[in-house]
Amino acid sequence: MKFEIFLIALVCSCAHAAPPSDLTSPSVPASLAQTAPPYQIYGGYSWLSNSFNGAPGARQPLNGWNAGIAFAPWHHLRFKLDYSMFRGTNLGTPQHAYLILGGGQYEAAFHRERFFAEALVGEAGLNNTWYGVNSDGYKSGDTGGKASLAEFLGGGIDTPIGPNTSFRVEGGVQHSNFNPIEPDTAPYHVNGLPNYFGRLSAGIVWTPRFVSATRPATPAAPVESELIFESLNSFGHFKIFADTWWSYLSAGGVEYDRHSWGRMLWARRDYTAEILPILILRQPSKTDVWGDPLSTSHETVPGINISPIGMRLIWRDGTRFKPYYVIKGGMSVFTQKAFSQDAAYENFSIQQSVGAQFRLTGRWDFRTGFEVFHTSNGFVVPSNPGLDEMSWTVGLSHHFGGSAGSK
Repeated sequence: MKFEIFLIALVCSCAHAAPPSDLTSPSVPASLAQTAPPYQIYGGYSWLSNSFNGAPGARQPLNGWNAGIAFAPWHHLRFKLDYSMFRGTNLGTPQHAYLILGGGQYEAAFHRERFFAEALVGEAGLNNTWYGVNSDGYKSGDTGGKASLAEFLGGGIDTPIGPNTSFRVEGGVQHSNFNPIEPDTAPYHVNGLPNYFGRLSAGIVWTPRFVSATRPATPAAPVESELIFESLNSFGHFKIFADTWWSYLSAGGVEYDRHSWGRMLWARRDYTAEILPILILRQPSKTDVWGDPLSTSHETVPGINISPIGMRLIWRDGTRFKPYYVIKGGMSVFTQKAFSQDAAYENFSIQQSVGAQFRLTGRWDFRTGFEVFHTSNGFVVPSNPGLDEMSWTVGLSHHFGGSAGSK
């Protein structure tokens, strides 16, 4: 899928755990609660079982590295971001691949070791000549598709080697959907090209603490949350991860933000979800497989976008002026094929926005900002024009719980 998730980060699990008996000892008062390490930061070597053009008889593994970060857990489940890069040459063509993935990591400790399972989804990217170096006669010099939806399913083990460090070994199955391109036509499937890869990694994990320090139990307080009534409108395009810029988006809906994960980079870190029941696409009424217009007329296509996974960082919470950054991912569905008559009804989406909220009353804020809205179908069909949209957003935020921002 053609989107670049903003946040390229680092990942994983920990260091030195106190024996279980220490946590249940009479010397530890019952009023003290256990907390897990808030972050796991990982980096190391990574190996991929095949090249992306590795047909039978020409299979060639790739070497690389990967890194990531896993955030504070909720019932043993962490939100995780992972970046990996692989390099090599196969059949005389360079293989320069990267993957930007996010998802969940579920973990459990057994004695000193910590075991985990993970499920990640995101984007994979390749150099434009991964299938052939002779690009004469190809659109934009692309002999193969450059972006694809990607998934990884696996797990691993962390073994403590120091007070705040562990040695990690992990592995799993990686999937993507890259295909070659015929001159002046769309990507096509070649029997024998790999879609599934084995991936193994080994490296070092760092955390502030392993299982955790203890802390006094505190009374439950109302959770700070917000419901934001928002509008989004296009004002321009860029063409980095998409092939078309002749379409325009407008949207309206609600965003929900809940203070779920403590603080990060001096900002309050919130879980974010969004639904845009009003999603209006203006696109050329006739296109080729790349989304290039074949007429000057446009058509209006309604749709809906749902983004159930996201994160917001908001600084200076509780004051009159609060800068923010939001990232969220989901899916758009349109009543007609979007961006090309050969493309798909469903498209994946990733949104990133920056802006500020201004206090109006104790419970209401005004929000305005700039947003990049990417949507594409991840090559689930051969035609995937995609769209990278620059937009402005405005909204009204209503606060629930907490202090209502009344500092």
